[in-house]
Amino acid sequence: MKYKSQKVAYWFFALCMLLFSLQIVYGFIMGFDRIGIQGLHEIIPFNVARAVHTNLLVVWLLTGFMGAAYYIIPEEAQRELISVKWAYVQLISLAIVGVVTIIGFHFNHWEGRKFLEIPRELDYLVVVNVLLFLFIILGTLYKGKRQTTTALVLSMGLFFAALLYIPGMIWFDSQVMDSFFRWWVVHLWVEGVWELIMGGILSFLLIKLTGVDREVIEKWLYVIVGLTFLSGVLGTGHHYYYIGVNKIWLIVGGIFSALEPLAFLAMALFAVNMYRKGEKSHPNKIALFWTIGSAIVSFVGAGLLGFAHTLPQTNLYTHGTLVTAMHAHYAFWGAYAMIVLAMISYALPNLTGRKRYESAQGMMAFWLSNIGILGMTVAFGVAGVAQVYMERKMKMDFMVVQSEISIHFVVLLICATMFTIGIGLFIFDFIKYGRPTDEALDTDNQEHRVDGYKIDGHIIENLTGTSDKKGKTVI
Repeated sequence: MKYKSQKVAYWFFALCMLLFSLQIVYGFIMGFDRIGIQGLHEIIPFNVARAVHTNLLVVWLLTGFMGAAYYIIPEEAQRELISVKWAYVQLISLAIVGVVTIIGFHFNHWEGRKFLEIPRELDYLVVVNVLLFLFIILGTLYKGKRQTTTALVLSMGLFFAALLYIPGMIWFDSQVMDSFFRWWVVHLWVEGVWELIMGGILSFLLIKLTGVDREVIEKWLYVIVGLTFLSGVLGTGHHYYYIGVNKIWLIVGGIFSALEPLAFLAMALFAVNMYRKGEKSHPNKIALFWTIGSAIVSFVGAGLLGFAHTLPQTNLYTHGTLVTAMHAHYAFWGAYAMIVLAMISYALPNLTGRKRYESAQGMMAFWLSNIGILGMTVAFGVAGVAQVYMERKMKMDFMVVQSEISIHFVVLLICATMFTIGIGLFIFDFIKYGRPTDEALDTDNQEHRVDGYKIDGHIIENLTGTSDKKGKTVI
């Protein structure tokens, strides 16, 4: 690592892994409930497990994004964070919000609004937490030696993610108005500004891992930002089809939902193209796999599978079924979970000074988790199509249909077990890396660094012990 304050990122990543583990546990509780194993039902009902599962997803991803920002911004701004102490305060307050929220859900203390169940009193602590985070990040950029497009896009995504939390705090007596503005948070996060965060992290990783010139990579970012705002904002309309708003949203939502895959396609082409242009000499192949995999899987999960069921003619039947779960699981995994895991895989060797990316465990974690989540997606898809046909076409009772499709959840649990083994290996590697150490701090000629290369006169020196034919090494 280049700056001592980057060590803050490690503890955000550690909290991130803990919350991810809990999310998986609650996912299994729901899966067992689906196949009739309901021993925990009296203690943890299905609706509680679902609320915890979905909210933990949001919290652990945000924690990962914050950790990524605390690692990336010092390097991009070429200076230490303006306050390490307040970064740790922010981490502790974030952990408190997560713990209190989960405990509260078990005692039915929530707002009851899907995906935004967090109790109102904790909303204010979240706002303070995020404002403190933005103060540290934006303050560091403002005082930095340089401002880059990568840092700008990443910080813009984080800023708008905070801004768009506010509509979810407004109280409406009308269910239509409440649903209308609730999607300003949920949709515009996951299909809008979070894409900017993903794009910023993706850009940083590709600069470091491929050796392609920063100017070339950052030009792609402008394309991604443009496509995200073109399609993502008005694409919110596909959530408005059946909540009581004007029928114009059928047209607007249909057209712009069809354009939404373009942003993810651009990311996939961007990543693959940069990989092919690069020197491919970076030794951390695991981080490279997670990075390229994120771009490709996000296009399939968020782009193609999202497009498959958001057009009005299709959504009329698939709305509120397991087809949505199929799309959601693969989309969140590819677009956001994988990019966080890519960032962790890249940062840990630099924070700890240990090159565990040379072990086979990391690669096993990558393949087992990806094969497992693909199997889960297929199981959700088959169950969802069967559900659509029996409920919407044959008019069968909802609970009868759930009983008929329960066999697919047996397959899903088998695939989820494979996925969990993969994530378990990733977390095992995370623990084996150990804590960050000052010995990993590279303070030699920081002012002469340019995007991963150390320049001394006319010589580009090797920093990691390996070099390509041109004598330069990506770090």
